[in-house]
Amino acid sequence: MQFRQNANVYTLEGKNAGRIDRVVLDPKTKEVTHLVVRKGLLLTEARVVPIELIGATTHKGITLREDVSDLEALPFFEETHYVQATGDPSSESPGQAENNNVPSLYWYPRFDGVLPLAMPDPSPPPYVAETEQNIPEGMVALKEGAKVITADGVAVGTVEQVLTDAYLNRATELVIAQGLLVKERRRIPITWVSRVGEDEIHLAVASHTIDELGFIPE
Repeated sequence: MQFRQNANVYTLEGKNAGRIDRVVLDPKTKEVTHLVVRKGLLLTEARVVPIELIGATTHKGITLREDVSDLEALPFFEETHYVQATGDPSSESPGQAENNNVPSLYWYPRFDGVLPLAMPDPSPPPYVAETEQNIPEGMVALKEGAKVITADGVAVGTVEQVLTDAYLNRATELVIAQGLLVKERRRIPITWVSRVGEDEIHLAVASHTIDELGFIPE
């Protein structure tokens, strides 16, 4: 199977369900477990599609199996939750940690000679956004155009396609591209990959090894 970034994804009825945004794989076994499919142009949303729901891949794109009529029933790739911010206990002064639940007070002056009034702080508690990815723990969602870096620190291209074994769903090769206007592409064996991140793929071989590879003919 070929999973090309931005390839179209279709339902069995031929409806365009979106395009491939990321390929989710196990960084240890290199097994491809899910695809992240994004739909829309301006207001986009991304859904997580298990690899078992992929029916076929062609030069036109990917077709889902017949039991998937739409992506709406599948989970979002990322979900954001807002949680109340908490202070760093290590930076608190002695005795402060025990008083975290005590509301702040503002002092308002009185003009009748009586002691000032103490009023609770009216400002709402601060909240922070936490974004979670709906993929199995330990998996990596490889981004479009992730950099490929050799063992000697040379960037030799960006990931354009992930080629997999059709039966085992394991990645076998990466197609990487170089150049801006005129693209030159090479196939990198997955066995050369030493580390996988969202933005970067690190190789166990040096740049001269990549230079010795031939380009894929157009």
